[in-house]
Amino acid sequence: MKNKSKVLLGPGPTNIDDKVKIALSREPISHLDAEFFGVLDEITTSLREVFQTKNKIAFAVSGTGSSGMEMAMSNLVEPDDEVLILKNGEFGSRMENLALRLRARVSTLSVPWGESFDQLDVIKKISSLPQLKVVALVHAETSTGVLQDIDLIGNYLKNTDIVFLVDAVTSLSGVELKVDEWGIDVCFSGTQKCLSVPPGLSPITFNDKALMKINNRKTPNSSWYFDLKMITDYWGEDRVYHHTAPVNMLFALNEGLSICLEEGLTRRFKRHRDNGEYFFYRMKELGLESFVDVDKFRSLPMLKSVLIPAGINDSEMRMDLLLNHGIEIGGGLGPTKGKIWRFGLMGFNSSKELIDNLFDKLELYID
Repeated sequence: MKNKSKVLLGPGPTNIDDKVKIALSREPISHLDAEFFGVLDEITTSLREVFQTKNKIAFAVSGTGSSGMEMAMSNLVEPDDEVLILKNGEFGSRMENLALRLRARVSTLSVPWGESFDQLDVIKKISSLPQLKVVALVHAETSTGVLQDIDLIGNYLKNTDIVFLVDAVTSLSGVELKVDEWGIDVCFSGTQKCLSVPPGLSPITFNDKALMKINNRKTPNSSWYFDLKMITDYWGEDRVYHHTAPVNMLFALNEGLSICLEEGLTRRFKRHRDNGEYFFYRMKELGLESFVDVDKFRSLPMLKSVLIPAGINDSEMRMDLLLNHGIEIGGGLGPTKGKIWRFGLMGFNSSKELIDNLFDKLELYID
């Protein structure tokens, strides 16, 4: 089966617009070509708009969303720094793992998978850690489909020296994300989710508060590849060679950002929200139940987690759906493996037509 016949309705990547395909297939040019530097400038300008920030530093890390996590934490965290990680799914746990590898003193606050945090509980925890340097959380937990409110946490941290780090891999351009207004100091994302660009880049932004901490480090960054000072010398005015940038992926990101901004963030958020609600309607119609208790917690409009009905073999059903109907959906991770399906309605793939086609096929498996 050819890839073009597959509909990617899992947790990412997504299918892509023909304009992005054309950008990917452009003849490569040098990463040190003045024409390419113009592309980098356009990406920075567009990322500021999408992140809703005035930060000087906004660029794309050469690597998937996980590289954005490593870029952020390897620059911010020094040995013995106290770091608070909020854990309510797989990706909070990954940030904890990385912070421990960086030899931080890690504190955690946890709630069960599928739940989000009460912001006042988080603020109370923060206030109990007088040596705290960094707070890290996931805005849209891809492993569970829950959306975390962060505005109160960010505004509390604005008046402190504590750096607020947010994983927005699944949320960027799919739901409201106000980096400046919400007091987010560092925010990273991925191209393969709501931006509908192939995986391979991680948009990221740092504000002056974060840069001050990085510039005042007592120890050098343990990573050469992710050293922010070196990379910003390339993305900035000096254009100092650091590594060979993935030229065609950056062409694709530039096009994906243009498509996003042409639609407009407000309309894009509404499209994701409307299609998320329509998915929920079709889900109930088929007798399926949400993993996230939507009466208590906010469900992601662009990624829905659904309890697998009794009597259905998860892996066999998903494989059959892919092989015979060309539709990919995601399974659970960690404690939810074999218990939930994860449906991505992100970016290019957020449409009622695709949702209807999906449920037409799901009806073949569910009595």
